[in-house]
Parts: sequence; C-alpha cells; structure tokens
Amino acid sequence: MAFDPAAAIDRFHAAINDLDFPEIENWFAEDATYVSNGVGSLAGRAEIMAAFRRYFDDYPDQTAENSLVETLTPLSGRAVWSVRATHSKTGKPLIREGEETITFNEEGKITRVDVTDYKEF
Repeated sequence: MAFDPAAAIDRFHAAINDLDFPEIENWFAEDATYVSNGVGSLAGRAEIMAAFRRYFDDYPDQTAENSLVETLTPLSGRAVWSVRATHSKTGKPLIREGEETITFNEEGKITRVDVTDYKEF
C-alpha cells in the first residue's frame, strides 16, 4: 500500500490531541525541523519534543480540530486547523487558526513541519 501523507497527518494529530508524547516523538525523524512563528525554528527531534512538552505544560487543555487535511505530494501534506486552549498559569485563553505543511521521508517519519498562524498570538 502506498504511503498516504494525509492519513499520516491525521494519525500524527491524533497523537498530539491524546498528548501521547512517546507516539509524537516516534513520528519525528532524528534530524527533523519544525518552523513556527510561535516557537521559531527548531532543529532535531530532541529540541522539537522539548518545545512540545513546554507548550503542553502551558496549555494542557488544548483542543484542536482540522478543517482540511490534504496530500500535496507523495511525501507531503497540508492541514488547516484551529486550536483552543487556556494557559495553565495565567488563565488566558488561546485561540489559534492556521495551517501546516508536513514533509515525510521514505520511512514515513516527519522531516519538516512548517506552521503558519493566520493571526499573531
């Protein structure tokens, strides 16, 4: 069966929604890159996972929903999403909408994530 980037993105996002950190980590290639206006440019699985853990320490109640997940190339896809959360220390609500392009390697591991928020947060 051929690799389906859209289906892989759905499974990756399900792991994030479940806060399944071992599964999230398993999705990333060792040398992955994650670029977001929220966290800047992260290099390597360890740095990416440290940022994920910090983010979910701040926003443990996050709920995320995809309005679109599509395949772009045999090894990449795009998701359009919205996020709602509350900061654990300040109580300030977080509302984000944006999209991300995710690129995979031949083994189905994520090599690059480019996140674009539609508004500054």
